[in-house]
Formats: sequence, C-alpha cells, structure tokens
Amino acid sequence: MSEIKLQHILTMTELLLLGAKYSFVELTTTDLGKNIMKSQQAASKHLQELDAAGYINRVRRGQKFRVKLTDKGYSAVEKLFSTLKTAIESTPPTTISFEGRVVSGMGEGAYYMSLGGYRKQFYEKLGYEPYPGTLNVKLVDKIFRDARREIGRYPSIFIDGFSDTKRTYGWAKCYLAHINDGAIRNAAVLVLERTHYDESMLEIIAPVSIKDTVGIHNGDKIKIKMLV
Repeated sequence: MSEIKLQHILTMTELLLLGAKYSFVELTTTDLGKNIMKSQQAASKHLQELDAAGYINRVRRGQKFRVKLTDKGYSAVEKLFSTLKTAIESTPPTTISFEGRVVSGMGEGAYYMSLGGYRKQFYEKLGYEPYPGTLNVKLVDKIFRDARREIGRYPSIFIDGFSDTKRTYGWAKCYLAHINDGAIRNAAVLVLERTHYDESMLEIIAPVSIKDTVGIHNGDKIKIKMLV
C-alpha cells in the first residue's frame, strides 16, 4: 500500500472508537465490516493492508483478531483530522466571482425599478436609486451556476415587499458587487422573491447604465465580484 486511502482512515477511526489507541482490542472482521459498512472480506483486507503498511499491529486469536494502532497509524488519522478542522474553521471568502454573457431581459427590470415602493428602499439601503432596468447575465459555466445556487447562504440587504392598489410585490435581496474589476464599484446582485429566471441568470442593478458605463453589448462577457 504505497499511500493510505480514505477508507483505511475510516477503518482506523473505527478502531480508535473501540479503544485501539491505548491497547489491543479484540474483534472479528465480520463485526468490523458491519461497523464500516463493508463486507467481511473487505474488512479483512483493510486489516491486512494496514498491518503490512505499519499502521496497525494485528495478532490473530482464534476466529478473532487483537488490533492496536501504531504511532504511525494514529498520526495518519490525527493529520487528516487536523486538515479537516482547519478547512471547516477557515475564514470564509470575502468575495464570490461570477462570469457570464450579457443577454436581453424580459423588460421586467425597468418596470420594477420604477416602482416607488422599491425605489425608496433602494435609496435608503443602497444609497442610490437604480438605473431603470436590470443587467441580465447568463452564467454559462457550471462553477458559476453552482455559486449562484449558494447565494442565499450569505448576508444580504433586504428590500421588503409591499402592496399598492393593484397588486402585491415580493421582497428582494441585494448583494453588493463590483463590475469588471471595479469599473463599477457600487452595483448589486439582485435576487427577487418572484422571478421568471432560473439560477443560471444573474440580475444586476447600479446607479448608472452598466452597458453604457462599461461599454458592453448583448453577447459580451462580463465579470461580477460579489462582496460577502
């Protein structure tokens, strides 16, 4: 066994739970297989490989084995635990990047941006009234579509829904963003409670026309860096 496999780490973890760090523990490969959700044959093979590689000491006793982790085996488990702990506790990213192509929208953006119930809140919470309409960006690559699905995990600026004499309008969430490496620094990714778009689309607002300011047209690539 040239390098340790994840399944071997899991097998040694099970042995640690049985007390094999400090002393020999007695077990059958049938019971071990059940605990690690593998067959008896697979469990037996794991013990053979771990023993051969010096990760455990194994002594046969009738139909059972007495097993204890070596210092090398314990260190391998400890190293993986430390790596996982660091990854879990790591500082979250401060930005999330998206790339896509500018596409035509359905005309909804200009209508919603013109509503007083939204415009007042945008001014109060973002510091500006958005340019009428949203910039629609189609996310082509899977990595960016996956990131779009995770947006809801991050803090947002919440825009309350409201009602007028005609209908009720849903809430919106705003995520501050930069466009094309800071060409526009006070834009926002807009997530609406009610939208006809799927998660392959980003809607962007800004106090100015993004197309005119950046000099882009439908079909052009654009980069968005969302601040989190």
